[in-house]
Amino acid sequence: MTTPAAPAVNTVAWFEIAGDDPEGVQRFYGDLFGWRFRTDEDSAAVGMDYRVISYDGDDEMRGGVLGTGGGMPGHAIFTVMVRNVTETCRKVEALGGKVLSEVVGHEGGPDFAYLHDTSGNLFGVFAPAGS
Repeated sequence: MTTPAAPAVNTVAWFEIAGDDPEGVQRFYGDLFGWRFRTDEDSAAVGMDYRVISYDGDDEMRGGVLGTGGGMPGHAIFTVMVRNVTETCRKVEALGGKVLSEVVGHEGGPDFAYLHDTSGNLFGVFAPAGS
């Protein structure tokens, strides 16, 4: 089996589905598409309910389910891999978008941010850990 190439910078490289019933989200998409789920241990270690999605017949991580605990609205978003999250957040604001949350330099995972474009659409950006 060949290892898939890493996603290119500035491309959609991940998706996330969030809700206050992550078990229900997992059941729905698992039954609908045959997706498989596993707990992300690094996220669990910091108290976050995050499950990694892989497709039937494919062990690569493709997306995630975030259990919000009611702390934010449910959403389904795409996430773009970038070189630098902080720099991208500055550019988003300069272009008229909005930074909703930015997490940079935390242990156990990549830097990431949730953003709104100029139409209010939610999307995310991340830079791989150690980049």
